[in-house]
Amino acid sequence: MNMDADKLTAADVKLKAKELGADLVGISPMSRFEGAPKQMDARYIFPAAKSMIVLGFRIARGTLRGIEEGTLFSTYPSMGYAALNQVYGPMVLWNLTRYLEDHGHETVPMLNANGGEALNTVTGKFREGWSRPVREGNPYPDVLVHFRLAAYMAGLGEIGWSKVFLTPEFGPRQRFVILLTDAELEPDPIFEGKICDRCKLCVKHCSAGAISKDETVKITVAGHEIEWGRLDELACEQGIQGGLKRELSPFDGDYPRQYGYGRAVEGACGCIRACMIHLEERGKLKNVFENKFRTRPSWEKIDHAKPFCLTPDVEERYAKTGKIESFDEYIKYTKRDNYGTEKTPKAVENPMID
Repeated sequence: MNMDADKLTAADVKLKAKELGADLVGISPMSRFEGAPKQMDARYIFPAAKSMIVLGFRIARGTLRGIEEGTLFSTYPSMGYAALNQVYGPMVLWNLTRYLEDHGHETVPMLNANGGEALNTVTGKFREGWSRPVREGNPYPDVLVHFRLAAYMAGLGEIGWSKVFLTPEFGPRQRFVILLTDAELEPDPIFEGKICDRCKLCVKHCSAGAISKDETVKITVAGHEIEWGRLDELACEQGIQGGLKRELSPFDGDYPRQYGYGRAVEGACGCIRACMIHLEERGKLKNVFENKFRTRPSWEKIDHAKPFCLTPDVEERYAKTGKIESFDEYIKYTKRDNYGTEKTPKAVENPMID
């Protein structure tokens, strides 16, 4: 089906995106990349593109509940992270791409994943020796498009002090995908509201101390100055795994890393949870809940230097009935007998899961 390309409007695209499952849709003209570093300029990806469409998908507040209570740590990494970035978001992205191409508009679908960029996606440093430009004047592949700045250009919200993106609908609770298309669509204006009030609770509650209280980074995007607290990205990477001393992880061993996101057991206690609670209490968000998220003090930090001990209920139900085993007993059985993986050569590491 190849419909009349001239009939497609921004309203049509937004309606279709939401029908397909996007919570947020914003549109930016490609001209808003003017002034961007060559290595971060999406116009080099698709020179004929006229519009960038950014879709947002809410991180359900309930995906953070298990970590908040300290009883279920898999839901946020799986449903709040991996499912959005690697399953749900890409499906909506793909189907909207089909819709646009059925209307005659070539579209580049970009999921929230990385690995081939010439810039380190954590530190922002250039990766010398990684790749070479294929023609004179080109950037080194792959170009790194900053998804939060793309969302800003598409008018969906602002960058908060923590460098996490904030929207009027969900505060810090969303993840994004991008489409570059040659459809010329009416753009959304840059967001002019104010969500972040510089309370700096993100700083106070960040387990890694990764967010500066006073030092900032300032950049100009589409003629607007953006500022956030300077972030120590490598400290952030450590903190996400349960704090610098694993004090926010109750697990004495490594948590399973399904989809590559299983390490996110800290549950974004500063940049998402503390921020979300504050914005909800101020009545700043459109997504309103019947009950408060936090109804009692956070659980105490874990001291892994203390000896492991069993609670009385576990002693009674499991120890006294002979139903106790070492934490790695089944893991060893699986490797030895169930799948026999210890008998086969170690596979090459998969960067998506290892």
